[in-house]
Amino acid sequence: MKIIISTKLCKFTIDVSTHEPILEIKNKIQGLLGIPAQSQTLTVWDWELIDGLDLEDYPLISDGTNINLSTTSAKMKITVKFSARKMEVEAEQSDTVGRLREKIHMMERTPMRRMALFFNGAEMEDDLRSLREYGVGGGGEVVVLMKAMGEATSRRVVVVVQTSASLMDGARIPVEVKDSSRVGEVREMLVERKLLPLDEYILIHKQRIMREDFSLRWHGVETGDVLYVFKGSVSRAGI
Repeated sequence: MKIIISTKLCKFTIDVSTHEPILEIKNKIQGLLGIPAQSQTLTVWDWELIDGLDLEDYPLISDGTNINLSTTSAKMKITVKFSARKMEVEAEQSDTVGRLREKIHMMERTPMRRMALFFNGAEMEDDLRSLREYGVGGGGEVVVLMKAMGEATSRRVVVVVQTSASLMDGARIPVEVKDSSRVGEVREMLVERKLLPLDEYILIHKQRIMREDFSLRWHGVETGDVLYVFKGSVSRAGI
């Protein structure tokens, strides 16, 4: 299929497969424009496409989708260390700890609330502080320790369900639910209460398609968060 890459100066199309890694798309752009892949930021509807994922992780991207390209010189690679493995994550020093936590969740599907992030032996507890404030730079190593599950009790959270422009004219629907509710249950509740028309839907939270059989808590949903709703379904295993 073809996607459209838009910059401030031009637009062009490139051929990609539905399995194309995001990094491979950046390499193609580098070959065409000479912009280093590590300096590129690709976004669709203000959602950044993350290195380490592929187009299958973004089923809203289809033939003819417009993807915005911007460049920055502030990108850096940091090492994220788990107990038994390491991986590299691309970030900016201005990224918040919460944003780093989201990236790890998106790449590893690790529940965000169970992650404790450490740098130089100190826990990075404040999700609103930047990596720069904690002294994290390029080549730095962030250690991830997993908190015990314990017997977490259900909490009620108030979220906003945001529909697309083609669905109910981009309605914003406030909903109160238990954070232990599974995504499938939330979707069914929205239809049963006639808050959404009867149809199949994909729910997205912080740029990631939500998994039907997992709870809102697992996805790190908090009061005030926005859940985006689009018509469609996901059949690929492992989303």
